[in-house]
Amino acid sequence: MTKRTPPYSPEVRERAVRMVFDHRDEYTSQYDAIRSIAAKIGCSGETLRHWVRQAERDQGLRAGPTSTEQERIKALEREVRELRPANEILRKASAYFAQAELDRRFKP
Repeated sequence: MTKRTPPYSPEVRERAVRMVFDHRDEYTSQYDAIRSIAAKIGCSGETLRHWVRQAERDQGLRAGPTSTEQERIKALEREVRELRPANEILRKASAYFAQAELDRRFKP
């Protein structure tokens, strides 16, 4: 699986989120600010809304996992995906060797 480069640099994301926070009072709602600023930086309103929501979670203003927690969750899920097949192989090997040991003991 190839890792693709995000289309927007972290600096652009931070600046866009900061603009939404700084200019929120100039608009009737946060969503209007997001739509306006998204059009200016060239991303979709939904993308910027996602960045703003994540920044609010990272700052403790909104409930939910922070960016570091999300990275940790992804790493743990990846580890679980890798360990499940290994555990299944070990379980089958253990059963095979246990059966082989029983067969060996009872043969004359």
